[in-house]
Amino acid sequence: MSPEMLTVAMFGTLILAITLGHPLAYTLAAVATLFGLIDNGFNIPALFDMFANNTWGLMNNYVLVAIPLFILMAQLLDRSKVADKLFETLFVVLGGLKGGLGLAVVVVCTVFAATTGIIGASVVAMGLLATPALMRKGYQKELSSGIICAAGTLGILIPPSIMMVVYGGLTGLKETSVGNLFAASILPGLLLASLYFIYILIRCNINPSLGPPISKDEASKWSPTQKIVLTLKCLIPPMALILAVMGTILAGVATPTEAAALGALGALILAAFNGKLNWTVLKESAHATMSTTSMVMMLFIGGKFFSTVFMSMGGGDVVADVLVGSGMNRWMVLLIMMGIVFLMGMFIDWAAILLVTVPIFMPIAMELEFDPLWFSILLCVNLQTSFLTPPFGYALFYFKGVAPEGYTMGHIYRGILPFVMLQILGLIILAACPPIVTWLPAIFFGSG
Repeated sequence: MSPEMLTVAMFGTLILAITLGHPLAYTLAAVATLFGLIDNGFNIPALFDMFANNTWGLMNNYVLVAIPLFILMAQLLDRSKVADKLFETLFVVLGGLKGGLGLAVVVVCTVFAATTGIIGASVVAMGLLATPALMRKGYQKELSSGIICAAGTLGILIPPSIMMVVYGGLTGLKETSVGNLFAASILPGLLLASLYFIYILIRCNINPSLGPPISKDEASKWSPTQKIVLTLKCLIPPMALILAVMGTILAGVATPTEAAALGALGALILAAFNGKLNWTVLKESAHATMSTTSMVMMLFIGGKFFSTVFMSMGGGDVVADVLVGSGMNRWMVLLIMMGIVFLMGMFIDWAAILLVTVPIFMPIAMELEFDPLWFSILLCVNLQTSFLTPPFGYALFYFKGVAPEGYTMGHIYRGILPFVMLQILGLIILAACPPIVTWLPAIFFGSG
């Protein structure tokens, strides 16, 4: 069978298996096994050697040690109630503005994203904490669900991000090291948060009934000085943790793995400081860390095996010939690659998309002379939409699982549409203005 036929058949089988609802990690490995055997004439020992070498290489990747450490940090922070105190403070500080509670959610999620890097933790925490307050103040259900789902997804982009750790470990390029990716993703993450902030402010000022302000009595509960002091008091602990993790990486003092260990220790201290450190919290955090890490690593093993088989049978060359050899303008090729990632994000987990597309698209991007770091951030920002796009956006189901009675999937789907458009707008801005991505890495690491 020709490489072209194998490529089409392999992707078709993968899509069919995913549509049937089979577990993604095992689906990737099973499809890779089937087509690896077809390609090598059913030489089972050779295929097993390929699988064993791939798995051994992954387990020896020092960068990936950061994954369980960052997950542990997120789990401990989730249980230390950092977000709760910050939201309660911002409830009064920003609540007097039209759409102020929505703005408070965006701010809290942005801070929370810079300390956790886990989508589920942000969306679930804010869903439980903010949704009842938004409902009591008369916020439109579509708007409130859209705010929480979209702002909650910032955790996958703003460092320390698990996605960036996986991406850096996957490429092995100096330009796309975890440190460079962390530095490059800071401004894009803040750009998206700013777009959400501006959109909520404008829309609620045009139509105040969508997000009415809190009463004057509640808004005047604290004096301006008290508001500043309480806000700083709630911001200092998470900001100190952010500085400990990101500061050590950007200053070149620690590797991402070492900084992750420091972050986990800082989260432990923060939980103790808030009186939340006990045996139950430690046990639940450790169990959740083990479960999430196992899921990520199984996806990594299955996805890496899939991409290795795909590349070995010539699939990468087939895709490159179709895109690069077509004579299309390089920006059109970039648009096609981003479109493929966006569509895959509607049906497939972000980790699997990275593992399948990066080995194929990165060589194409470099052949077209795109900056690999800039291209990587575009791809990661694009992948953030995968948490919001129906039918399988994880953030939508995380929120539905904790939303009060009365919130339907219809409310949630309608609510996230403007925010998906804002993410696409952010992607266009980053594509048109590469320095937003490359400026910080150039300052800290002399790259980009």
